Amino acid sequence: MPASESLRSRFTRLAFNFFPAYRGTGGRITYLADDWSEVTVRVPLSWRTRNYVGTIFGGSMYGAVDPFFMLMLIKRLGGEYIVWDREATIRFRRPGRTTLHSRFVIPDDEVSAIRDALPESGDRIDRSWTVELVDAEGTVHAVVEKVIHIRKK
Repeated sequence: MPASESLRSRFTRLAFNFFPAYRGTGGRITYLADDWSEVTVRVPLSWRTRNYVGTIFGGSMYGAVDPFFMLMLIKRLGGEYIVWDREATIRFRRPGRTTLHSRFVIPDDEVSAIRDALPESGDRIDRSWTVELVDAEGTVHAVVEKVIHIRKK
């Protein structure tokens, strides 16, 4: 069962959707858990996301999912950690001809494992997460792997 979306997380979701850099991707956050443990995103096929051949532009697919693992970890780990995107890979499986959806989840046990792996000495770690862009039937259209760099301040 997903965590609840509070009034604060609804406002954050709406503000993020109007932020020009994200709005330009054509993606929209449809759900944001109050504790940032889960985020869902949709990328519709529209005049803003359509490419020359009539499918969803690959840049829109990637741009719509790009920031979330980093932001989720920043929010979940707190201010004593530095979190950066290190690298990303996108594998296109099928052309996007309908609205695509992605679901990002970082469970509590994973956050605890990161904290345990980073002692006060300032060690650094890189962690990899994968998210899929799927249509309403669950068909995978693209897979994005993000490598996130995490260290203590």
